[in-house]
Amino acid sequence: MDTNEQTGSLFSENTNGKNKRPYAEALDWTEALVFSLVVIILVFSFFVRIITVEGESMEQTLHTHDKVVLSTIGYEPEYGDIVVVNMPNWTDRPFIKRIIATEGQTVDIDFSSGKVIVDGRTINEPYINDVIREYVYQQIDFPITVPKGTVFVMGDNRNASTDSRSALIGCVDERYVMGKAQFRIFPVTSLGSIYKNMG
Repeated sequence: MDTNEQTGSLFSENTNGKNKRPYAEALDWTEALVFSLVVIILVFSFFVRIITVEGESMEQTLHTHDKVVLSTIGYEPEYGDIVVVNMPNWTDRPFIKRIIATEGQTVDIDFSSGKVIVDGRTINEPYINDVIREYVYQQIDFPITVPKGTVFVMGDNRNASTDSRSALIGCVDERYVMGKAQFRIFPVTSLGSIYKNMG
């Protein structure tokens, strides 16, 4: 009698355990999913952003509708970085360009050859779409020394880009630089680093 009662008790406990197990697993998965979503939201709110490219000024490096991941925390501007700029009173949306020079450097352009010269040296630019032709739309005077706290930016598609060569933009205050574009995530056929063609 005692044996039967003990056996029945064990059977009952095992059955209850089996009934509870799927619920516990579902709860664990739900908690993990919620935690992952919170982490993703925090990361994209404070550390990175996804930006959609608009326009042709960065061709052939980037094309309109490309989506890139932008790092925003602790960024220090450097030559060659592709950055997103949000200048007040310029456009109603950010624009994306490449840093050609930082504060204290002197930029000159030889329009006869299309070469860009920084601190007296012609820079190697395998990423450009075409060499520079004469830029006539409110062009600034060259050579120019980049003021403190600013950067000189240009689009890779030099002849279809409004950038620091124009008096409308000029050298960009670093406070308006949102961050550095690191990776392309769309289209998936071009997934990866956007600096492969830096040379």
